[in-house]
Formats: sequence, C-alpha cells, structure tokens
Amino acid sequence: MIDNYNRNITYMRVSVTELCNLRCRYCMPEEGIAKKAHEDMMTAEETIMAVKAAARLGIRKIRVTGGEPLVKRGIVKLCGAISHIPGIEEVCMTTNGTLLPRFAKELKAAGVSRLNISLDTLDEEKYRHITRMGELKDALAGLEAAEQAGFCETKINCVLMGGFNDDEIPRFAELTRNRPIEVRFIELMPIGGGIGFDKAQFVSCETVLEKVPELESLGREDGVARLYAFPEAAGRVGLIRPVSCEFCEGCNKIRLTADGKIKPCLHSAQEISLKGMQEDEMEEALRRAILDKPEKREALDAESPSKAGRDMNQIGG
Repeated sequence: MIDNYNRNITYMRVSVTELCNLRCRYCMPEEGIAKKAHEDMMTAEETIMAVKAAARLGIRKIRVTGGEPLVKRGIVKLCGAISHIPGIEEVCMTTNGTLLPRFAKELKAAGVSRLNISLDTLDEEKYRHITRMGELKDALAGLEAAEQAGFCETKINCVLMGGFNDDEIPRFAELTRNRPIEVRFIELMPIGGGIGFDKAQFVSCETVLEKVPELESLGREDGVARLYAFPEAAGRVGLIRPVSCEFCEGCNKIRLTADGKIKPCLHSAQEISLKGMQEDEMEEALRRAILDKPEKREALDAESPSKAGRDMNQIGG
C-alpha cells in the first residue's frame, strides 16, 4: 500500500512478547517489567489475523521481535503459521541468540528465512554488564547453532556505545572476513532506557569508518543499512544511522506491539489498537495507520529524545 508520501509500505515488525531473558541497559529496566494480564496481550490467533490483514494491504516481509521472541510459548508454531500466509514472502527474526541452540533447526523448518542476532560486545565481562545477567558463551553458541541449522546471511546487530564497545569495532568487523555474515553497527538511540545514557555514549557510525579504514563502500544499501566490506571478504559490514542520518524518506515499515498497538512511526507516540478486532476491522485500522504515517520524525539526539513513550522491549526491536 502506498502512503501519503508515496512510500510503498511492505514491511511489518511484529512483537510477540515484551518479556526477555536478558535486561539490556538501553532496552528495558533492570527489574524487568510488570507482566501484563493475558487478556491485554495479542493472542497467537489475533497476531495471525493481523498479519493476514496486513498482507492484503501489501505487506510482504514480517520480522518477528520481542522482547525476546524465543521466550514466547508456541513461537515456532506461530512463525510457521505466519510463513504460510498468502502474500508473505519473507519471515525474519531478531533475537539475542541465547536460546537458538534449542530453537534454530525448528525455526528453519517452520519457514523463518533469516536471523538477526543482537550482540553488543565480544568481551565476557562487558556482556554481563550490558545485559545485566547474560553469558557471552550462550550468545556465541546461538550464532553457531544458526549456522549449523542452515541459516544464511545472518546479521549481528551491534549497538554502538562510546566508551563501552567502540574499542571493539575492528574486532567485530574482522568477523566478516571469513564468515558470510553481516555485522551491523547501529547508532544508540535516545529511546526508552537509552534516554538515560550519557551524551558521550552517542557516537556516529562514522566512528566505524575511522577505526577500520580498510572497509570499502559497496555503493548500495540493504534496507536502512549502508554496506561496506573488506576486499574479497566473505561477509560485509552495515552501518545504520538512525540519529546522524534521517532515513524517513525511504521508510517502508510499520510496527505491531505485543499488546496489539500499531505504531506508524517508531519515534511517534501515535498508536492504533488492533486488540479485540475482527480481521476486516484490523485491515481498516492498518490502512488508517499507513495513511497516518508521518512524513518524517522529529529531531532525535541526546537532547531531543524519542517521543515513542515506551521502552524498546515494549515496541519490538
């Protein structure tokens, strides 16, 4: 479906839970969140109806997110159902990877085509710090499990934080020399838990090019990521600049939260509820959300935080 600014909206991120087995500092509070009543959250059946309605409007790609989607009961069955909806051409998932040793093969068989694994550091102590409770070995085991299950073009999402992991940029980039993966460096956004970060921790993706000057531009983009690579490398590096470089003009996505709210724009407080609707009603609400999608977000930086009004685990990464 074409919105009011001539953008073809073909991509929907679907959060299936607000819960997570980690507590990443920029994503959710240390104490976790108060678990909402079951009746306040989208059921699997409602989620499937919402995707069917979205597919009729031209949505072709679904990214399953959370929280951590793999803590959702019945997640494999849900992914399988979504992958079989007419019109849906691609089902991806963003995960912290720690549960992939259990689920990777089942997800592949269910029709999930690609995985993005969130990994902000390759240092054990720093991993415990940023996740508040995680073990690096579990995330690395998840990456290995994804490869063994046959997932190709796996992406590692690394949120850049000045004074925390900017010294690891060359090490992350080196992962792409001999492995067919994409390491995506993402600027820290002042949203949710990220609002409390010190201004010095918001660093531009230009830092990557300064620290790894051997990277060469591939002259193209993959979604919102501008692509680079070492000469003759097996993989590539993607730079995502949600703060230093506005990419609203080409934004083709909407988001569905786990409690049934459509967010036409990540950084807007606007939400349209689908919870409790029948499928035809969902389709009309989705149509309205696409037409309500703003032309561009407001200013976004350390002094002008996001107006989203939620932590990222409540929106969907």
